[in-house]
Amino acid sequence: MAKVDISLDAELVVEVMVLAGVGSPQDAVEAVVRDYIARGHRTEARVQQRDEPERKHESLPPPPQG
Repeated sequence: MAKVDISLDAELVVEVMVLAGVGSPQDAVEAVVRDYIARGHRTEARVQQRDEPERKHESLPPPPQG
């Protein structure tokens, strides 16, 4: 996997390290990024599940007119 080097404010990184309970700045920031991505995937899954019944309802043929 390709690596990227970035610069962050030291206070921000220290706060992330404390909140994540990780001693390495690299590991702390990586943990936050991975959590953010996982949270996004969980949100997408919930939205998709909630929309499925509507899609099934939309695919029904219209009632006969008469």
